[in-house]
Amino acid sequence: MRWRSVKQGKIDKSQTETKQKDYSPAPISDRLKAFLTDTFMITMPIMYIVIYLVMGSREGFREHMAAGWLYIIIPHYLIVTFLWTIKGETPGMRAYDMKIIRWNSLENPNFFQSTIRYIAMPFSILSIVGVVIAFFRKDKATFHDLISLTRMIHVPKK
Repeated sequence: MRWRSVKQGKIDKSQTETKQKDYSPAPISDRLKAFLTDTFMITMPIMYIVIYLVMGSREGFREHMAAGWLYIIIPHYLIVTFLWTIKGETPGMRAYDMKIIRWNSLENPNFFQSTIRYIAMPFSILSIVGVVIAFFRKDKATFHDLISLTRMIHVPKK
């Protein structure tokens, strides 16, 4: 089947294929660095605010630890999933030229995919197997990538 040119209103197959191939899977080492960067840029300020401003002190946090962790996890969840859905990246991912996209397109994940990814990520990391499978896959997909139908790509600098 011959593809008509873009001028005639059809997408050129060769242009679509090259656009998809321009993006390689994000290196696992860069993913780890981005995770650590996000921990310090997103999680640590939230923890500081909750422990010292909301709970009053470390002792107050220790006495009400379950509530304290909820006060940390809920804003973290909202911030991270918002960034993944709107921008496709967090500050750490931006620093290492990475982006999260839907599995079959270059679009940002929707809120549902971002939520599934956020919930599956701790299970993937804690089980070790969820992260180790990335070393054996050509596309470097982890368990939480597979479950949420997303993938992390390296975005070349412009």
